[in-house]
Amino acid sequence: MSRVLIFLLVVLSVVGGVHFYLWVRLVRDTQLPLPLRTWATAALIALALSLPATFIVMRKLPTELARLLAWPGFLWMGLMFLAFTLVLAGDIVRLLLVVGAKAASGGLDPGRRLMLARVLGGGAAVGAGVVGALALRRALARVEVKEIAVELPRLPAQHHGTTIVQLTDLHVGPTIGRAFVEDIVRRTNELRPDVIAITGDLVDGSVERLRHAVEPLRELRARHGVYFVTGNHEYYSGSGPWIAELGRLGIKVLRNEQVTLGGPGGFDLAGIDDHTGGLPGGPSDLERALDGRDPGRAVVLLAHQPKAVFEASRLGVDLQLSGHTHGGQIWPFTYLVKLQQPYIAGLHRHGDTQIYVSPGTGYWGPPMRLGTRAEITRVTLHARA
Repeated sequence: MSRVLIFLLVVLSVVGGVHFYLWVRLVRDTQLPLPLRTWATAALIALALSLPATFIVMRKLPTELARLLAWPGFLWMGLMFLAFTLVLAGDIVRLLLVVGAKAASGGLDPGRRLMLARVLGGGAAVGAGVVGALALRRALARVEVKEIAVELPRLPAQHHGTTIVQLTDLHVGPTIGRAFVEDIVRRTNELRPDVIAITGDLVDGSVERLRHAVEPLRELRARHGVYFVTGNHEYYSGSGPWIAELGRLGIKVLRNEQVTLGGPGGFDLAGIDDHTGGLPGGPSDLERALDGRDPGRAVVLLAHQPKAVFEASRLGVDLQLSGHTHGGQIWPFTYLVKLQQPYIAGLHRHGDTQIYVSPGTGYWGPPMRLGTRAEITRVTLHARA
């Protein structure tokens, strides 16, 4: 059985299981009267089917029509997660109340159990709607500019104040289009950066479907150039064609390699392929990217996933810029991300290496953010005084 088929079976099983759980708690346990029970059951079945249908639509229908039809599916994906979380929290409350009642008076009678199921189920459904609306508003809000200052001891004094604008995880595709890219390009150029770094997951779709949407990236301007490293979503979208397309747009793709910025007295910028990919030329290889460099020079590494910092620290990287995590995007998903990545968002020190993890410039899947904000990151490099 192929890995793709196994993955699809796992995803469909999870989707089906979550919707069955929601049906048990919101429909069966609340003993909704007919015909409301029938309509609610049919609605949950339709919503469950809408998720795989959304991904089929994204690939098969014309781009603009697919974008229109994808919105409901992705909105439900976010609401489903929030509803699942709140219903699960309600189950914990239910368990505590039942145990407490059993210890005090022998348990709850059927009438009280039904009332408890309806209160917790109704509260979870209403809560998911309210929180979902707030999360939608946050995701669609104007992307903020985040200022970060990083001291690099090996940075030459003449490069004190060098700025790197980091864009990451734009996820141009089903619900993010050309207008969003144009706004990000305009605002990035207004910052007058020395370097622009795009740290992966730029697209969700093929070059043929998204060429028009990403075309504004051609207008990005920086004194030392615009650079890109692949994220895991580039592999899902056709990495080879996208690397060629970005080159056509004047963006340098760093594939396990380095460039020198600012001349002989400057610093190095290195970039690695995302480790999940299988691009021609080999997998992620930081040793190759740093091969032959002067160890006395400062080096900034572009790596999509924060976990690259383990090797970066071992090999003497001064600063790593990463994305991938979205800061968790929708709390409490943050805690699941922490199981896979050492850092979720913000500036951290790992040994002698500093790492900044951006929560992303766009979003993936549900157009929602809860507990996180999208950002354009301006990193200002400081030489040691």
